[in-house]
Amino acid sequence: MPQTLTSILNAAAHGRFPPPDGGTTVVPQPSHRDAGVIAFTAHSVVFTDEDPRWVRATLASLDCDELAATMNPRFLAAFLARTGRSTDTIDLLTVASALPGDPPLELRELADPDHPRVSRARKRRDDVRVWAADGGVVVLGRGVAGRWETAIEVDEDVRHRGLGRALATAARHLVPDGGPVWSQQAAGNARSVRAFQAAGFRPVGAEALLIAA
Repeated sequence: MPQTLTSILNAAAHGRFPPPDGGTTVVPQPSHRDAGVIAFTAHSVVFTDEDPRWVRATLASLDCDELAATMNPRFLAAFLARTGRSTDTIDLLTVASALPGDPPLELRELADPDHPRVSRARKRRDDVRVWAADGGVVVLGRGVAGRWETAIEVDEDVRHRGLGRALATAARHLVPDGGPVWSQQAAGNARSVRAFQAAGFRPVGAEALLIAA
């Protein structure tokens, strides 16, 4: 059976990764919204509706380490130009299993939140839900290939008190159906990386999402 991005992500969520053979797997986009690259250890997955021959020829033309080719700025620039899409950054991709019971802090669900983090989430995720705590919010929604994704925001005046870790942990209690929950952190956002890893999110790769115009 041909691989799909959904099957690859489901396997990775359970610790089964593509073979570390230096290869690149090209799979169709799971939706018009979602195209991009996920780099696992010594194996990359490009999800696009572009011709796979173009992907492989462009990668082969780069003068760089083959293991780094899919995240090389020249490949990403060519990918963006060909698809007419945009991107923000290359993120660390992390995942965690669900946890039983209630979250470790008091939350209230917001029916119609007006928050920059929420507005951004609704452009990139479906079925978005938002909960607020004193000093922060946690967002859940269906993102790439229908996976459940979370993001958090902590107010500046309450940082360094463990709230980020508590909000990220809360997402593991709130994710529906007991499935895995994913999150992306910009590699330079060390506070966010630390908070999610302290909450039990484990790194699985790097991800560059191409955003439709």
